[in-house]
Amino acid sequence: MNIQRDAAPAQRDERYRALLAVAQTITLHRDLAALFHELSDRLHDVVRFDCLGAVLHDAANNTVRIHILEPAEPVLSAGPENQLPADQTPAGWVLDNQKALVVSSFAEYSRWPAIAKNVQEYGVQSCCELPLTTARRKLGTLIFASKQPAAFQEADVHFLQLVTNQVAVAFENALAFQEIEALKDKLTKEKAYLEDEVRAEHDFGDIVGESKTLCDVLKKVETVAPTDSTVLICGETGTGKELIARAVHDLSPRKARTFVKLNCAAIPTGLLESELFGHEKGAFTGAIAQKLGRFELASGGTLFLDEIGEIPLEMQPKLLRVLQEQEFERLGGTRTIRVNVRLVAATNRDMGSMVAENRFRSDLYYRLNVFPLDLPPLRRRSDDIPRLVRHFTQRFARRMGRAIETIPSEVMDALVRYPWPGNVRELQNVIERAVLLAEGEVLSVDLPLGRDEWSRPGATPASTRLRTMEEMERDYIAEVLQRAQGAIAGKGGAAELLGLPPSTLRNRMKKLGLL
Repeated sequence: MNIQRDAAPAQRDERYRALLAVAQTITLHRDLAALFHELSDRLHDVVRFDCLGAVLHDAANNTVRIHILEPAEPVLSAGPENQLPADQTPAGWVLDNQKALVVSSFAEYSRWPAIAKNVQEYGVQSCCELPLTTARRKLGTLIFASKQPAAFQEADVHFLQLVTNQVAVAFENALAFQEIEALKDKLTKEKAYLEDEVRAEHDFGDIVGESKTLCDVLKKVETVAPTDSTVLICGETGTGKELIARAVHDLSPRKARTFVKLNCAAIPTGLLESELFGHEKGAFTGAIAQKLGRFELASGGTLFLDEIGEIPLEMQPKLLRVLQEQEFERLGGTRTIRVNVRLVAATNRDMGSMVAENRFRSDLYYRLNVFPLDLPPLRRRSDDIPRLVRHFTQRFARRMGRAIETIPSEVMDALVRYPWPGNVRELQNVIERAVLLAEGEVLSVDLPLGRDEWSRPGATPASTRLRTMEEMERDYIAEVLQRAQGAIAGKGGAAELLGLPPSTLRNRMKKLGLL
């Protein structure tokens, strides 16, 4: 390593020691301001300069931004006025030629009038500007400036280039660390925002009702939530299984960690394993990067698996293993990953019958059924319907900017008498539609619910019965299939008309009994 060509032995030794000190300084500091402050102190004894600066290069638009690093000014604090086209500055020449530039007098700055004024304000007469470059990118330049003319000789240039080479690596690491910290902060804020949105969307923590059947369920939730026991929530579609799962999480010691959910019926069978356990790059066609599964994302928190009965038999042993051992391997991987996950599962199926028919593993069922919670359908908690109606009416009226002041008694009586095959979700949809169509301050439910046929408790005339969401979906898909002449895939097929992948449509058709 040639520190300088023409220096005396004593000066050469002094600069060797200074270079070692610079290397030590770089390893100690991640903060750029502290780094350059100490760097300046170390170098003042061996090189004559009054000002230490850096010029950062923006390769996207070929501009540079000047920062005075020492004397103490905040690092990276230069305003927009200091952003200049690279070819109008000495830094542009240094970056293009990748070698040091020595300016011996102020008069030489006449070549770059865009910066001459700033140079004059600092009283700079001469400088040595060196390329701040790593093997990966051109960061910019490092400037050693002096208020004396001709302050830098060839021997100084060689030494300062060695210093700059080390600084470039430290500078790149520090900038990368700042970028990582900024991204972490951004992701933290996005996570908090999205969790707030999810909580608001699902009305988290606002389980409405005081009926005895619901209170019995909530007491069980309070009992099991502080433990790590697996919970299996059973109930008809629309009874609020996810809301109960969130309540279990929110009342548990894991409430500060992530609540991750996955609807097993909404994921194609071929992708479900990857969703649960993740995959390595190249594990299958299209796996262009490593992906973390829901179990890893939920580690330390709670994983909610809705429609657990839809998990294929061939995948059930893997789920059983992760529940028992809290470990698994990603798809296409060999490394065993350990997690700490509390599982809450939900289903609207008769799991006992599925086990008896060999459609669900008995050992997995017993592992899931540690603490069962059976949610009552809305028809078994009709006392809660008036409270739910008022709650949904207020919420949707507030959201839509409507003023609904009155719910007529005949409307409320009709809503209470209706058996609600779609449960709370169906009631919510009915009220949302009623609020949307309301023209005044009185809520009017323009449905068969208000007809005399509902005057008898439990009466459900076929001609007036409100169809469930599944029935509507089944009829709609059947209509589209008829239009597509029975074709599911291909051009003009039902999948194309519905904007769905053929596999997704087939899964829905199987569930709805159309296949």
